[in-house]
Amino acid sequence: MRSLAKNPLFVPVICLGLVLLFNCVTNLGFFEISIKRNNVGNWILAGNLISVLNNASELVILAIGMTLITSASGGQDISVGACVAIAGGVILKILASKSGVPVPVAVFFGCLVAMAFGAFNGILVSIFNIQPMVATLILFTAGRPISSWITGGLSPRITNPILDAVGNVIPGVPVPTPIFVAAFCVALAFMAIRFTNLGLYAQSVGVSDKAARLVGLNPRRVKFIQFVIMGLCVGLVAFIKVSRVGSIQYNYIAKDIEMDAILAVALGGNSLSGGKFSMTGSIIGAYTIQAITTTLLANSVPSDALPAYKAIVIIILVAIQSPAVKAFWRKRFGGPRGREAEPGQNGTLPGTVPGAGEGGA
Repeated sequence: MRSLAKNPLFVPVICLGLVLLFNCVTNLGFFEISIKRNNVGNWILAGNLISVLNNASELVILAIGMTLITSASGGQDISVGACVAIAGGVILKILASKSGVPVPVAVFFGCLVAMAFGAFNGILVSIFNIQPMVATLILFTAGRPISSWITGGLSPRITNPILDAVGNVIPGVPVPTPIFVAAFCVALAFMAIRFTNLGLYAQSVGVSDKAARLVGLNPRRVKFIQFVIMGLCVGLVAFIKVSRVGSIQYNYIAKDIEMDAILAVALGGNSLSGGKFSMTGSIIGAYTIQAITTTLLANSVPSDALPAYKAIVIIILVAIQSPAVKAFWRKRFGGPRGREAEPGQNGTLPGTVPGAGEGGA
């Protein structure tokens, strides 16, 4: 128990386990998985667990970018939902044109536009030193009207076999394709953290700008890069969203997803003030949030009341991870040697000591 309590993934796994345990007690049918044909005749896996994995795909991708931004800047990007609407509008506009542009080209330009808006946020944060939540409030407010302007206020429906395959299933493969896209992004993120200094630099800047500058880092550049990466994540999420339905409703697409992404980072045991992070924890947090949503829907909670019930559950899970509760666990199971130094207390940067974790190793 002492070793488990000290593990940074202990509480995130417990939170996800509590949600699954609740379903074990109240609804064993929650775990049933079947295979059936969809409306176009393709075989597809069905069940609540598959719904959790499928519907959490976009949130998992955004949680990757949000984790890096939180670590490096000590703030959060609240414009990601609106930027998904912008990127989705660009993709839809290109595909709806009569020029016959291939889907990969449309996705490329959608990601490029999303990265440009991410760079805009990055400039405000890194160069003008505006607090991230305030800086991203601009696009949070203006993003959906920009999407409406791009699409001309229309929501044309696109029929394309590539979109059908990405948003639903590849013929002959019963697993929903968004699950594979999310898994690919997760693998890419872990490879970037493992084989580059991306995570180490983000943590170092998040702990102390001045200390990072003294060891030769450029805090402005590091923060700017994290926002551009967030833009790439937004572009991929927009592609999945457009692929699911072949259209967008700019007022509703990815609505409130930015709050879920921030909560995923918090539920993952990460400090929202920056510094050391756990990417695995954030991903577990994303699946936990989607599991809560699916559980509430499976228990016939009205969609209008869903945010209120969801908020109550999340408050409980966040309280479990509060410093007071963590101190209790350290005192109960850790003993005198159960205390862990907070990042930066020993005068070193994350990743420069043994056990720096996945974020900087």
